[in-house]
Amino acid sequence: MSLRKVKNLTRYKACLVLLASMGVSSAPLLDRVQATERQDTSDSSLVELPTLNLTTDSELTTDDELTAAARTLPLTTKQPTTKQPTTKQIEPSTDAERAIVQGINFIRQGEILSAISAFETAVQLEPGSAAAQYNLGLALRQNEQLQAAANAFWLAAQADPDFALAYVNLGAALLEGDNLEQANTYLSRAIEIEPEMGLAHYNIGLLRQRQGDVAAAFEAFSRAITYSPSAPESHYQIGLIYQAQGEHTQARRAFQNAIDIDFNYPAAHYNLGVSFIRQNSPETAIIAFGRATELQPTFGHAHYALGLALADLARYEEAKIRLQTASNVYIAKGDAQWANIAQQQIARIENLQSGF
Repeated sequence: MSLRKVKNLTRYKACLVLLASMGVSSAPLLDRVQATERQDTSDSSLVELPTLNLTTDSELTTDDELTAAARTLPLTTKQPTTKQPTTKQIEPSTDAERAIVQGINFIRQGEILSAISAFETAVQLEPGSAAAQYNLGLALRQNEQLQAAANAFWLAAQADPDFALAYVNLGAALLEGDNLEQANTYLSRAIEIEPEMGLAHYNIGLLRQRQGDVAAAFEAFSRAITYSPSAPESHYQIGLIYQAQGEHTQARRAFQNAIDIDFNYPAAHYNLGVSFIRQNSPETAIIAFGRATELQPTFGHAHYALGLALADLARYEEAKIRLQTASNVYIAKGDAQWANIAQQQIARIENLQSGF
């Protein structure tokens, strides 16, 4: 299993969501990775906003730009079947299962390296355990060891050819590694095994976006919503598609759907605000941008956009404060380009205040 362009991967940040120490929880492991802006920064307009979207450019400089990336499911101590897994706790009966339980406990305590060691022990004790390989893959991916994670997921799938989650995670890891052809193969296999697995359709949507097939991406995200209605990310991605096409009423509806599912979704609030700006509603946009900054104070683009929206309403002093905050965030992130852009906007506002 080969990952291409691994050296250019975005910084992977994930949070394991575990509702039970045994079995696979229905709560997803979400990874909202940073994405670069797509806009012409030479435009001097005070209302020019960066738009967060999926991009093939992985040379990123900031941590506050959120978009969706491949999603995976939590750990398991039992080999999952193709049916909906249960969260019922089962007493481990083998040393390998006990090692998996120990690894899950380490994950809960934030001790990723210890978890990896425990899962490796489980693999050594029972090399043919799909659950051991799968959990090892998740822990390795959490630790940004993407190639090793892909290998573990592949071994899990070899141990259990009907293990749909292993194929989803393998495809997701390959997608993160920009290996689109193999990602397509394994994500498609997951859907063959479980046609109604929303997680697989969501990742297929991301893949189709990377391939430039927007219509197919939209269809995949729509299927993901049908099969996983409680996951906000597909609504968010559909909103981005509508936004890119200039259909801002539909984009707003999609972003709001994502927010209704998960209010603590800064990027959804931010892009909701962008769509309001595109529809000449700066007052409403200010609310959305403000919520994004409240949820994530280091969200530089949200502070920047809020500053521009305030300036558009001639609320210049408030605008300068927000733009200075954005500049400070950019500087802290080492993003001199955007820090300079924010300072330029402050200078333009001061010129407006001076009558120039």
